[in-house]
Amino acid sequence: MRRSDKEINDPEVIQEIFQEADVCRIDLIDGNEPYVVPMNFGYKDNILYLHSASEGRKIEILKQNNNTCFQMDIKSELVASASPCNWGMKYLSLIGQGKAYVISNIPEKKDALDVIMGKYSPEASFEYSDDAINEVVVIKVNIDSVTGKKSGY
Repeated sequence: MRRSDKEINDPEVIQEIFQEADVCRIDLIDGNEPYVVPMNFGYKDNILYLHSASEGRKIEILKQNNNTCFQMDIKSELVASASPCNWGMKYLSLIGQGKAYVISNIPEKKDALDVIMGKYSPEASFEYSDDAINEVVVIKVNIDSVTGKKSGY
């Protein structure tokens, strides 16, 4: 990172960002073309879990190239100034890289769905019909690296 004063090294702050972020943007490479997708997600034990339809560009790309990177942020706030060149943003963010895999094992898929659903509704418990389990795709991203960055905090 070019600006070490903005790097987040505290593992607790990195965990906070994983827990508080609402959206994870994943980047895939389709041939020579980047493709970014905002997704709902869950995070547990250095793994991202992503919920997906069973068809579409993202799934087709992953069949060819499972390398991915991701980005998420929290506490974004515009910082205005009297001078246009001094405007900025406050934020805490993560950027990471990893390998993505489609989960086919049904018990593992249910556990991953519990992680995703638990992020957005932590007090609830969940039951999944066999039809729902068979229709949905859950993508597991084994995280290889993650870097945190802050601005204004």
